Amino acid sequence: MKRLSSLLLVLVLTVLQGPAPAVAQEAPRYVLAIHGGAGTITRDAMTPELEEAYHDALREALEAGHRILSAGGSSLDAVVATIQVMEASPLFNAGVGAVFTSEGTVEHDASIMDGRTRDAGAVSGLKHIESPIALARSVMEQSPHVMLSGAGAERFAEEQGFQKVPNEHFHTDRRRRQLERAQEAERGTGPTGDAALTPDDREADAHRFGTVGAVALDRDGNLAAGTSTGGMTNKRFGRVGDSPIIGAGTYADNETAAISSTGHGEFFIRGVVAYDIAAMMRYAGLDLTAAANAVVMGRLGDLGGTGGVIALDRHGNVAAPFNTPGMYRGWIDAEGNVEIFIYRH
Repeated sequence: MKRLSSLLLVLVLTVLQGPAPAVAQEAPRYVLAIHGGAGTITRDAMTPELEEAYHDALREALEAGHRILSAGGSSLDAVVATIQVMEASPLFNAGVGAVFTSEGTVEHDASIMDGRTRDAGAVSGLKHIESPIALARSVMEQSPHVMLSGAGAERFAEEQGFQKVPNEHFHTDRRRRQLERAQEAERGTGPTGDAALTPDDREADAHRFGTVGAVALDRDGNLAAGTSTGGMTNKRFGRVGDSPIIGAGTYADNETAAISSTGHGEFFIRGVVAYDIAAMMRYAGLDLTAAANAVVMGRLGDLGGTGGVIALDRHGNVAAPFNTPGMYRGWIDAEGNVEIFIYRH
């Protein structure tokens, strides 16, 4: 009887008080940030048309990833989709816009990392795979390894159903001219100065260490990072830069940050730049901006390295320090607000 009376009392009070107020729900905090390479990128190396083309390409990449995040997709899916847009653009040193090796071929490197599990995948020395970042993800998810290279990576790609394309698929006149200028300078037979170069050629030369990269935070609070590149103009001897090196070119950990690097890869490898930023956060207690600045503007520069990073923490904060005159970069938030920049100021 006492239990029945208590239930009746609760019902009466509920009717008198009305329905319980709704609990305020925090808006989803998903963010995506990208870079398209760093270098001596200045306004005098740009025409208005070329600058607009870069803005359009960066926006297209951001919007591709944002569509996935806004629909509840994962940060890994967003990173891959975003980078694939830039791999398909001739403007960037990745995919169809990649630079030539000294032998007149195009070779690609890429890596990806899941901040939730810290699983990672990487590929290097690809000559026939249209989307290196997609293959890097397959290495992470479908193999027991972290990195595959050269012919072995391409054999794995075929086993995974990737279609091979001729190396010529990636060749562009813009990058061919860039190789010719680099080899003329190496022989000491080329013209000095850049007065005779088109703005497009000057921009390409300034961007000779470029990469593309993306970092994302999804609705579930998971971070991911990815990087893709054609490497260095006129590279030889099977050179591999930082882009496929986990901890140098790419790193992601939900407890700290997701980072993608761009610049002179040898120095990013020696400085373990991407991981060093995360380590500064974990062990020194620095916030994202302080950690990224300390590494890029301090430790990397002390080694003599040039370049920059994009970095994103689990709270949705973005940092994009670089020690070069310019870096193609941008970010988009949950509301679809886009910011895109090229120059330092």
